[in-house]
Amino acid sequence: MDSYHFSSFFLCIIAGFLVVIPPYFSTTLASAAAATPQHASEPGAIETGGKNYSKVCDAARFEALGLRMDDFAYCDSSLPYPARLKDLVGRMTLVEKILQLGDRAQGVGRIGLPKYGWWSEALHGIAGTGHATYFGDVVPAATSFPNVILSAASFNESLWKKIGQAVSTEGRAMYNLGHTGLSFWSPNVNVVRDPRWGRVLETPGEDPFVVGRYAVNFVRGMQDVEGTESVQDLDSRPLKVSTCCKHYAAYDLDNWFGVSRLHFDARVTEQDMVETFVRPFEMCVKEGDASSIMCSYNRVNGVPACADAKLLSQTLRNDWQLHGYIVSDCDSVEVMHERIKWLGDTAEDAVGQAMKAGNYCIVGLDLDCGLGNLNYYENYTLSAVAQGKVRESDIDNALKNLYMVLMRAGFFDNIEAYENLGLNDICTKEHIHLAADAARQAIVLLKNNLTLPLDPRKYKDVALVGPHAKATKAMIGNYEGKFIKRFSHPSRSTRSLVFDLGCDVHCRSSRSIRPAVEAAKKAEATIIVAGLGLEVEREELDRDDLLLPGLQTELIDRVAEASAGPVVLVIMAGGCVDVTFAQNNPKIGAILWAGYPGQEGGQAIADVIFGRHNPGGRLPLTWYKNEYVAALPMTSMQLRPNDQLGSPGRTYKFFNGTSLYPFGHGLSYTQFNYSRKNDSGIFLPIKVDNHHMCKLPSDKANATVDSHCPSISVDALGCKEEISFEVDVANVGKVDGDDVVLVYSKPPKGVADAPLKQLVAFQRVYVESGKTSSVKFSLNACKALNLVEKTAYVVVYSGEHAIVVGDGDSAVSFPVEIELQV
Repeated sequence: MDSYHFSSFFLCIIAGFLVVIPPYFSTTLASAAAATPQHASEPGAIETGGKNYSKVCDAARFEALGLRMDDFAYCDSSLPYPARLKDLVGRMTLVEKILQLGDRAQGVGRIGLPKYGWWSEALHGIAGTGHATYFGDVVPAATSFPNVILSAASFNESLWKKIGQAVSTEGRAMYNLGHTGLSFWSPNVNVVRDPRWGRVLETPGEDPFVVGRYAVNFVRGMQDVEGTESVQDLDSRPLKVSTCCKHYAAYDLDNWFGVSRLHFDARVTEQDMVETFVRPFEMCVKEGDASSIMCSYNRVNGVPACADAKLLSQTLRNDWQLHGYIVSDCDSVEVMHERIKWLGDTAEDAVGQAMKAGNYCIVGLDLDCGLGNLNYYENYTLSAVAQGKVRESDIDNALKNLYMVLMRAGFFDNIEAYENLGLNDICTKEHIHLAADAARQAIVLLKNNLTLPLDPRKYKDVALVGPHAKATKAMIGNYEGKFIKRFSHPSRSTRSLVFDLGCDVHCRSSRSIRPAVEAAKKAEATIIVAGLGLEVEREELDRDDLLLPGLQTELIDRVAEASAGPVVLVIMAGGCVDVTFAQNNPKIGAILWAGYPGQEGGQAIADVIFGRHNPGGRLPLTWYKNEYVAALPMTSMQLRPNDQLGSPGRTYKFFNGTSLYPFGHGLSYTQFNYSRKNDSGIFLPIKVDNHHMCKLPSDKANATVDSHCPSISVDALGCKEEISFEVDVANVGKVDGDDVVLVYSKPPKGVADAPLKQLVAFQRVYVESGKTSSVKFSLNACKALNLVEKTAYVVVYSGEHAIVVGDGDSAVSFPVEIELQV
């Protein structure tokens, strides 16, 4: 056991360890890099003739190639992008075109086009994943923010956007230094359908609206160039960097009892597709202007997602007007041919099915990512053309989609505002503070029996035990980059902190538990840091149950029983964990959920425990009890409950059982009360033009529509009506703090298969103790009250809907009467 002494210190992550550091200490990335050998000759992402250049269209670069830039119209910045793209693509031979269709585009030296690596990742900071990004000689690290599932728990849209802005600044700086590309395949916006999914930590949770709002804000933060947000021509609007919303669609199973994502056929109703599985992607494209979408490995109702014309060309390009490219999850085309042997096709057939998952004017899959050396587009497209299975014009369209994004991102001309970004813009003090603030805002207080916050003046000897007591990589999660190491040697002992793991995450032996128990006996307070890790939940690894691994439950119970003082349990995990035993154990006074909180997570956890921050996070997904997993297999895609099959339904919108902690749960060190300034309901008449057909509910499809209009498709309405109201949030406790105001809508009674409720708005608000803040909402009636019919029409019903603000006893609600007037 190691003993550390400190007085006015706080816990934070240093070289990956949860240890103690003086609050004034910091080591910047620039100083850390000063002692690192610098191997790059000079800044610039494009290497040509032994020199680095910041853009393709640099006259000196063309001269180094023995070319005159003025001879190439694609470098004429006075021309519109379509004209430049026509010139660029038109100069290539068929073979040269094909060599640009993989994620490691080969370039065409004879026309001045350099190589380009498409695959970079930025899920919660610039990651080392992908062919185009690397850390080391010049850039040793990048800021690592909390994993997405935790950031989502902040329910703070401005925070999500700020994280995107910080990450893209570091990405652009790394691009200038030649260490990454301009295209980042993030965020992951798949809805968490099942709590066992191994990639829960990467996503914003189970609610499609929250997932969509996260996507919009993160994408806008990453992509928007200040001053150009209102440019109407989306094909010419510049991009700070390019983002990619993934994995499209109905993908949320990786490897469960032998069922692999590579082979899984997601059988999904059109109702569930529209309502849940594709809604975040629609928001990402239509509201976020994402410049790329990644299609997933799985099949959807028998058709591989990367070859589905309905999903790709009809929905993404025609209905949603995607201004960008579509990329495969890596090796998806190979999977179609080699793994699932779809339609018994040849390799050339698979290429044709993917590229022509559209029509002859709009290409389907533009870019084929390959994990190894075999890229199907690069290897089989030439023979596919020779066999008449792909048109050269399909290839041309794909290249135009791809290079249009790179033109918008400044690959050809650069963007002046970002030309000087460099090492001093990576891991800045501001970004490190933002990472800490993000974790603080998001940590969720699940239980508190007047235990927290701990008074540091009262508890001088604290035991820190459990599998994550010395958390290293577990803090960072997956799709991670390198992070700055910050060291300190504390002094002035007035309080001691004793570490003992007790066991690792798997916790297979009880022999290691005893030292943790002994430490708790001697301490005045005990903090147990337990949970999951990438050992049990990650990409390609789903969970079998919702329990803590191995003997962690025994460890927690024995330590709690032995502790002479208050016990705080901190759970680090992406997916939910059934800790009913801890919730019911009176010896465990408080439980915190900290997700995977990023490089500053230790500081954030300590700030919450010792009262320097009042927790305000809310759960972005339901925490079920373990018996839930016995009720339905992961392979069941159905969201609504099925009493005949004993299925209780999925997500808070449909689950009809009892959860451990519901969606939106989160306690505070203070208490908030809600009231509405006007207690009366709202009557909202909506005029329906005679030529629009009123719709009967699908369960009454054989009836005749009378003069009353039961419902109408949202597409048939102007949808300008607003539901405006104001809520007073009173802090009636003794501590200042943030509250997350959640607003739900409930459907009229009698509507079959409708959600129990659905989130339609949220705001995070800071309220001082004893004060009241007024929160205003103005909701579009069609967006707030619509329901997806069984026939997949999105409709608004006549009748009495309800708006509910908050959860539980503190919630306030009021009726909204909709009258569709024909």
